[in-house]
Amino acid sequence: MHFLRRSLIGIFLLALTLVLTAWAGNTLRLAVQERMNTEPRSFPQRERVLPVNVMTVLPQTIAPKLVVFGELSSTNTFDLRALSSGTVLELSPNFVDGGRVEIGELIIKIDPRDAQSSRDRTAADLHDAQSEVRDAESALIIQRDEIAAANQQVDLRQQALTRQTNLVARGVGTAAAVETAQLALSGAGQAVLSHRQAQAQAQARLDQADTGLDRARLNLADADRAVEDTEIHAPFSGTLAQVNISQGVRVTANESLGKLIEKNELEVAFRLSTVQYARLMDLNRTLGDAAVTVTLELQDLTLTASGQITRESANVGEGRTGRLLFARLETTVGLRPGDFVTVTVTEPALRGVAIVPSTAIGSESSALLLSKNNRLEEVAVVVLRRQGDDVIIRAPALYGQKIVVERSPLLGVGITVQPINSTAKPIAQEPPEMITLNDDRRARLIAFVKDSRMPQPVQARFIDQLEHDEVSVDVIEDLESRMGT
Repeated sequence: MHFLRRSLIGIFLLALTLVLTAWAGNTLRLAVQERMNTEPRSFPQRERVLPVNVMTVLPQTIAPKLVVFGELSSTNTFDLRALSSGTVLELSPNFVDGGRVEIGELIIKIDPRDAQSSRDRTAADLHDAQSEVRDAESALIIQRDEIAAANQQVDLRQQALTRQTNLVARGVGTAAAVETAQLALSGAGQAVLSHRQAQAQAQARLDQADTGLDRARLNLADADRAVEDTEIHAPFSGTLAQVNISQGVRVTANESLGKLIEKNELEVAFRLSTVQYARLMDLNRTLGDAAVTVTLELQDLTLTASGQITRESANVGEGRTGRLLFARLETTVGLRPGDFVTVTVTEPALRGVAIVPSTAIGSESSALLLSKNNRLEEVAVVVLRRQGDDVIIRAPALYGQKIVVERSPLLGVGITVQPINSTAKPIAQEPPEMITLNDDRRARLIAFVKDSRMPQPVQARFIDQLEHDEVSVDVIEDLESRMGT
């Protein structure tokens, strides 16, 4: 009986346990279904507003600048060469590398003895030629006098023949006398011809003597020039370079002795691409006299000079591209031939364009326009030039409008932004929604904040906000979402 009672009690407890387990499982299932069927809580979302730097695009007239590299050279360079051979007797004290000489200064003197001897011989030949001319002139004068005397003889013989002819006509003369007179007249005429031939020979001798005199004078002038060539004077004021001789050295004709350079008369040679060259042309498709600025950057100093383009090379050059241009400089203080400099060329002015930072233009040549309600729109622009960190654009749709200065991947069409450092109207921020908490809800939220792992300054800020009569809905929803309620 006792065993039966205990068995029934055990069966009852087992049945009770199964019933309670089934009830608990059903309760859990209903709770899960209710939780899954409940719509999730939604919180109001606010549009994110990004701060951006903006600027106003203003049309203006801009003269673009091309920046290239070039090399300086002197426009006045003289190659000093020996005009005659000989030994160098004298050198100017300034005849050294870097020496400054003045115009007309004697810088080199070569031994003039050989040239002087040749000049003296040529002078003697000139005296002989002058004597020959005098003798030829005297001979010609004598021949002219002899011709005059011969002509007188002809006149006399003609008179005698006439007289004999008259006598024969009167019957008192003889034919033999007439014949004799005729023979005498013929002999006198032959004598005139002989003297004329002698006169022609004397004239030819005089002409040859004059030619010899001219030749002697030319030879003397060459000899004088050869003597003068033994002295080399500075053709202009300048600085010497590449000096390679010394006193006592024997030089040959046309041997290089050095170079004289005018360091204050400089020009710069620089090469442009074909596109850059075309931009410098005027309406007549000719190269104008564009202004250039030359800059030489040093450690603590910058040397500058200004000038204008004067000419261009006739050909491109083997293995080269573009165009080689030359510009003459006006002020060259501190610059020297051979300096490698930066050349800035001013192009013809562009009208109705604007200059903006290069960060404002995207890869597809577009800019972000700040439209109404501070939303962004993308506008295509035409990029004309790049000037360092800026670009020159032509975009009539942007003139007078504001664009974003610095683009980023976060910015795009339709995004609302907050302009910085501009006069654009800021976005009106709606005030947060406030509600009044009951004591129970307030106490529960404060207890949650105190028990959380928030830093002390954050807890103090939340508690201060919860102790006010009205609390922001955003703060309450934030805390309750963390509580899971």
